[in-house]
Amino acid sequence: MTTRVWDYLLEYEKERADILEAVEKVFQSGQLVLGESVRGFEEEFAAYHGVSHCVGVDNGTNAIKLGLQALGVGPGDEVITVSNTAAPTVVAIDAIGATPVFVDVRDEDFLMDTTKVEAAITDRTKCLLPVHLYGQCVEMAPLEEIAARHGLKIFEDCAQAHGARHHGRLAGTMGNAAAFSFYPTKVLGAYGDGGATVTSEEAVDRKLRRLRFYGMDDVYYTLETPAHNSRLDEVHAEILRRKLTRLDTYVADRRAVAERYADGLGDTDLVLPRLAEGNDHVYYVYVVRHPERDRILEALKAHDIHLNISYPWPVHTMTGFSHLGYETGSLPVTESLAKEIFSLPMYPSLPVGLQDKVISAVRDVLSSL
Repeated sequence: MTTRVWDYLLEYEKERADILEAVEKVFQSGQLVLGESVRGFEEEFAAYHGVSHCVGVDNGTNAIKLGLQALGVGPGDEVITVSNTAAPTVVAIDAIGATPVFVDVRDEDFLMDTTKVEAAITDRTKCLLPVHLYGQCVEMAPLEEIAARHGLKIFEDCAQAHGARHHGRLAGTMGNAAAFSFYPTKVLGAYGDGGATVTSEEAVDRKLRRLRFYGMDDVYYTLETPAHNSRLDEVHAEILRRKLTRLDTYVADRRAVAERYADGLGDTDLVLPRLAEGNDHVYYVYVVRHPERDRILEALKAHDIHLNISYPWPVHTMTGFSHLGYETGSLPVTESLAKEIFSLPMYPSLPVGLQDKVISAVRDVLSSL
């Protein structure tokens, strides 16, 4: 059996009746767009996080894009973030005409190095955008202090951190607003694309609801600010409502997989994920590090294990962002990580037998280097 980093089929078999019931409920409801399921999910997701508002949108990229716009970020503004992230984080900044400004990440946990942030601030800086990466949160207290001193907004990218906590606070509750992705691989995933932006600021919520609906209010043909269609659909919302009740179980299952990896590989020279102070990790992906990464990945294919790299090309090195002017060596930790990191299989329904297969194969490969 081919082993990959993610698979949904075992989970689907377990939850199939509930998923199909969700689809049937929507199809029988008589309303397929912005109906009861979207409203219900928004209320329940906001309640889970203890925030006032949640606005469901069509994907995680637009959750960032619309969220930044709702905070007043736009052309000519600068947004400080990281290059060690999925490209959509930066694509969303670029899409509104703002300029991404990158700071390096920490060598020990691959998260934003908050000690680098203040030096990156200019008179054009409008927002700090920490990426809660791989399942754990950025150190937020320094960012909150910097934002307060400089009058900046904080927008959290929580696409990889559903249910993660930092000193007891849930990811998505520590800034002015936050974005989540519900892409199928996520800790809370739909059966297709989906996203949401959360906030406790009334004005931000009102603007978000217009931005996801062509710039209109609830009634058609009363357009205030031109925008696009970015709605979360009813089917995905109803599935997400049901899966939200199981989110804490998904997280517990992921932590059990991570613990098994730590027990099985902790005595090797593979660098395993390190938990940052004050964090509760949800292990969206299980990212490890080794200087012989490429040899390891190639050797694992002989065991029918095919793994991913998150991420092999830092965003600032991509051709599409060459206009930003970052030279090789400008973000040394980020660039070093890109050559050494890779992900082991991680999902809640990952069978123990497959975990043991991966552990055994990795140990064999490491011993042969």
